[in-house]
Amino acid sequence: MSRQWRIGPEKTGEGVTMGESSVRAVGWARCLPLSSGAKAARDWAWGHLETLGWPTSAPDTADAVLLAVSELVTNAHVHAHSAAQLMMTWDNRCLHIAVHDGSADLPAPQPPSGERPGGRGMFLVDALADGWEAQRCPHGKTVIACFRPPSASGEGGAGGCCAGLAGTGAAAGQDHDHRQ
Repeated sequence: MSRQWRIGPEKTGEGVTMGESSVRAVGWARCLPLSSGAKAARDWAWGHLETLGWPTSAPDTADAVLLAVSELVTNAHVHAHSAAQLMMTWDNRCLHIAVHDGSADLPAPQPPSGERPGGRGMFLVDALADGWEAQRCPHGKTVIACFRPPSASGEGGAGGCCAGLAGTGAAAGQDHDHRQ
């Protein structure tokens, strides 16, 4: 199942409905069961990147997003042994890719090793994203990666895009209770 939502004010002081320019963010969400693979996640993400124009205006960033989506969803399926809830949110400055799974174990980037076949997923996400973090929540964890297209790099710098993230390339390690 795929969902789309928009975040923004719908009315101004006198009850006048504002136009499309008032939208502050647009987002999409999809649940990817264990039976679906990383390709399904990439194909779904590609369709939404196309609506943003990224494959044409920022092809390198679009490729980085697709690789990160693939790695994060694969991590959820392989390490958490659970479905992955994939969310993409665009606020005209930054694209946040969030993947939630059923395991509270936080990921940690590991340097590449010729001695093991896997273990490079978070190392790649760390190298590709402008910032990322992982947070525990009551029913697992959410890993969020932030991507800024080259055209947005002048607006607010890295902090403007990833200001809400704990830092570049570090798992927050915080217990985050969404019920508060």
